[in-house]
Amino acid sequence: MVLSIQKSKNFCDEVIRRCGDNFRRCLHCLSCAGGCPVNHAMTYRPNGIFRLIQFGMQKEVLESSDIWLCLGCNTCTIACPMAIDIAAVINSLREIAIEKKVPIAEPDILNFHQEVLNSIQRHGRTHKLEIMLLYKLRRWDFFSDMNIGLKMLAKRKLDLLPSTIADPGLLNELLTQGKGLEDGHPATD
Repeated sequence: MVLSIQKSKNFCDEVIRRCGDNFRRCLHCLSCAGGCPVNHAMTYRPNGIFRLIQFGMQKEVLESSDIWLCLGCNTCTIACPMAIDIAAVINSLREIAIEKKVPIAEPDILNFHQEVLNSIQRHGRTHKLEIMLLYKLRRWDFFSDMNIGLKMLAKRKLDLLPSTIADPGLLNELLTQGKGLEDGHPATD
């Protein structure tokens, strides 16, 4: 039993160090799940992930689809009465899973995230239609959810042409600085 407690403490400490927020304050009130748009697809929900971390169940956490299904929309963070940055905790878990080479429970999710980042780099914001088209092209899966795409187009949820930011140079500067911070060193000119 002592080994399990020590294992839990080490994993908790690692996640807290990475995300910069002590999720041990979680009341398990389920406020985080209330507005979550992907709650229905999750097995544990954020508070359950927190509990698994506290019990030292690192394998279960890092292999969970939940950490990859999270959209990063911050709805959970806003709803949290303890002001826990839940999205930051989930992002930290993703980083740990990638570093430890844990098989990703949602294998195509990294490709999707890469398309989102590419869109931001090109336009300064996301162009959802382009993201989905490039993602579908990469997977060779053109028709599986075409009905949803057509509904989104009909409701004007997808713009045909991308909008761009006024100063793309500023964005490139920020992205360059961010790359330098990944290894702990600010980028230099």
